[in-house]
Amino acid sequence: MKGEKDIFERLKRGETIHQGDSQSIRMRDASYETKKILMKLNSTAEASEIRNYLGEIIGAEIDETTTVFTPLYINYGKDIKIGSNVFINFDCVFLGLGGITIEDDVLIAPKVSILSEGHPVESELRHSLVPGRICIKRNAWIGAGATILPGVTVGENSVVASGAVVAKDVPDNTVVAGIPAKVVKHL
Repeated sequence: MKGEKDIFERLKRGETIHQGDSQSIRMRDASYETKKILMKLNSTAEASEIRNYLGEIIGAEIDETTTVFTPLYINYGKDIKIGSNVFINFDCVFLGLGGITIEDDVLIAPKVSILSEGHPVESELRHSLVPGRICIKRNAWIGAGATILPGVTVGENSVVASGAVVAKDVPDNTVVAGIPAKVVKHL
């Protein structure tokens, strides 16, 4: 590890983490630490406790105008940012090693997956981790069961239809739907 840059800094820069990386165990350990707090978060129905536990996971205070319905699943939260007046409904999954930003006034429906990390298609590289920062801009609405893939920005005031799989950026003021998601309406 001596001389090697911190794995979490490399993830923030979008660097691929290759199988056998000498620091990769730190990602796993951080995920287990997150899980310990997540178990408490998912075991309470008290809104302020949920916000406090989520704040502990991401390392920042969660605004009291933000509502989170549990269960919520997060593998790593230190590079997740959540704005004010955000609503996160039941049964969402946030894979956060690549970084996730959720701006103010965003609505996230049940069973949404926000996946800021993936793996290469090539079989010999598949055990590498490829991060891709996700940004969900102000006043966006992510419909039930939608999946947001690594590297995507969902534009301001946009809507991602239920069940959509978003692999490319969503322009501001649009509705996207389908697999893969495509613009179906301008707002």
